[in-house]
Amino acid sequence: MMEKIFIRNVFVYPFPDRGVFLDYIENKHKILIAVNAEKILNEAPKLQQIINENIGYADGVGTVMALKQKGLKAVKIPGSEFWLDIVRHFYHEKKFYLLGSSQEVIEKTINRLKVDFPGINIVGYRNGFIDEKAKAELKAFLTEKKPDIVFVAQGTPRQEFLMDELIKTHPALYMGLGGSFDIYCGLKNRAPKIFLNLHLEWLYRLLKEPTRFGRQLALIKFLVLLLLSKL
Repeated sequence: MMEKIFIRNVFVYPFPDRGVFLDYIENKHKILIAVNAEKILNEAPKLQQIINENIGYADGVGTVMALKQKGLKAVKIPGSEFWLDIVRHFYHEKKFYLLGSSQEVIEKTINRLKVDFPGINIVGYRNGFIDEKAKAELKAFLTEKKPDIVFVAQGTPRQEFLMDELIKTHPALYMGLGGSFDIYCGLKNRAPKIFLNLHLEWLYRLLKEPTRFGRQLALIKFLVLLLLSKL
């Protein structure tokens, strides 16, 4: 039994590798949520509740450092890679639904998935611009088609709030993906390997998108709390 660990505001599952993670989520009806320093420090009760009721995993190096400080052998599992591990592991037997990004990006994503994973059963998809009417239609569609796995790429916390609504209508395995479809389509690039190897993906993102500076200030606070063992 995998035990979740409390880090400041949220529970995180300390998966030692991707294989254990894949085995753990089989037949689960939960939301997979990437936990990084920003989410750990987040004070929004609704987002904290959603994470704590589901499966938060270490998507950031800060989260891994906090888990290791507690004596756990956790590894970083980037959601932008792990969703494809899920597809690869389950596409022969599970049904999928995808939601997110622009119409162009979601269509490119679907077309590439069909090439990369021949025979994949995608019961439906749509872009991430969804109003209340579209949401109601989506709930009805999911209830009818019953996908086993639903990927939602809208960005935090919007995707978490939507998945929390959807899972109450249609139980399945849900995963929030942020900008992962754009990366998969080649419209955005992940950090070069030198940044990844040095655990500086956050710096690469900041250099590419200076408007993220305000969000990255959370990293400084996180590191201070980590050094003081207050996580």
